[in-house]
Amino acid sequence: MKIKIEEISDNPVINLVTDTIKKKKQAIVFTNTKRSAEKTAEDISKTIKTKDKKLIELSGKVLEVLSKPTKQCERLARCIKKGIAFHHAGLTEKQKELIEENFRKGIIKIICATPTLAYGVDLPAFRVIIRDLRRYSQRGLAYIPVLEYLQFSGRAGRPKFDNEGQSIIITASKAEKKKLKEKYIYGKPEDIYSKLSVEPVLRTYVLSLISSDFVNTREEIFSFFSKTFYANQFSDEYELKAKIEKMLHLLEKWEFVKSSKKEFISADKIEEETYKATQLGKRVSELYIDPLTAHNFIEALKKASKKKIVAFSLLQTISSTLEIRPLLRVKIKEYDKIEEAIARYGSYFLGREPSIYDPEYEDFLRSIKTTLFFQDWINEKDEEYLLENYDIRPGEIRAKIEIADWLLYAMEEICRIIKLQSIIKDIIKLRIRVKNGIREELIPLIKLKNIGRARARKLYFNEIKTIGDVIKVDLSKLTQILGKKTAIEIKKQVGQNFETEKTKEKKQTGLYEF
Repeated sequence: MKIKIEEISDNPVINLVTDTIKKKKQAIVFTNTKRSAEKTAEDISKTIKTKDKKLIELSGKVLEVLSKPTKQCERLARCIKKGIAFHHAGLTEKQKELIEENFRKGIIKIICATPTLAYGVDLPAFRVIIRDLRRYSQRGLAYIPVLEYLQFSGRAGRPKFDNEGQSIIITASKAEKKKLKEKYIYGKPEDIYSKLSVEPVLRTYVLSLISSDFVNTREEIFSFFSKTFYANQFSDEYELKAKIEKMLHLLEKWEFVKSSKKEFISADKIEEETYKATQLGKRVSELYIDPLTAHNFIEALKKASKKKIVAFSLLQTISSTLEIRPLLRVKIKEYDKIEEAIARYGSYFLGREPSIYDPEYEDFLRSIKTTLFFQDWINEKDEEYLLENYDIRPGEIRAKIEIADWLLYAMEEICRIIKLQSIIKDIIKLRIRVKNGIREELIPLIKLKNIGRARARKLYFNEIKTIGDVIKVDLSKLTQILGKKTAIEIKKQVGQNFETEKTKEKKQTGLYEF
């Protein structure tokens, strides 16, 4: 691979990258946002001139991942042609795999990434260039923890790839250099704290332990948690017991567990409270959703059984869960649009609408925006439209769809147990629509193998709307719509076999072997 590099820049990142390539090494540049990762990769690629067949071929593969490439895909493909890539949660899994695989092969020389690449990925980077050590948080722009800096640095000089590695921080001044050197090079990593006391975690594990019959009595539950890292770290047995008591009370109130008292006769009478998971509680634990989410689903489904619901009703219910987070952030210019949606769909809500003065109102607005995103997706808006209108990239879209599918499945299972059969068909239809990004009328066609939403919509526009229509339609017309290979395959799926003209000719001339 021949790479020609333009003259030295006044940009320190570009200069370090240039030096890395001259050394015939590879580097990862860490930035604090997806946009800056893309912009940095683009700026670097503009300084490089190369025409390599492998990179051109790889660039084409990146574009082919989506049936209709987005501007982000096109931007990535342009960078890859120069041996540069960006990597963040907004890319599809296939795109990330292609980048990582070809970085390992040495075809891609530089990756500009967000912190997602700092964890659990083993790549042959000789040099790590940390452009940003500050990131936006709830308290504004703040320095990242020392532990995170160490994770970044740990990507450089991996044992099976290099004998040494370099981690370089970019600073704006000598004063900042001294400060960052003290904080990160000589600084002590932060203590690690147990998250067991966080309520969603604690209630999930309490239910899991009871439903698996690992513990049954109150004393067994206390004994188990007294041996955890949390108990060892904080040594506050009273607080831990109080939190567990609260979780047990909630799980019993929600009918996920039931308690009973056993009396033991000895020198004194001792009463011991035992816990067993109900059928509903066992299923909630198996689904691995937060018991609070399951409880909210049950309340929402009971309301749904007594009123008219639309897709928005169920989508807003799953968009209000902890599992679907992070929710889409509402920008100032979008508040009017969100308020209009609340006014339009308010009568279809299955949960409580908080007051504008409630602390959770901001999260409620975000849940509405997330619901609108899902609604546009199932109304067949493409990835480019969703990127422009919701600032959500293809990889993030896929991640949200997978979580939504899991939550809708959990909702369907809960429906079966609490015997709300009338709603199950609505959930099943919505699951299919969310998974495929289609309107309801395409559901019959999407069941066919190799028929996605684009092909299904083509068939529908040509008056082929059901499996019966597929059976009736002439092969030549189907070929015009889908292409010969796909058309024959579709006909086979509906129980019709078609021989090619070449096969017929062989049979007629006696050259066909049976």
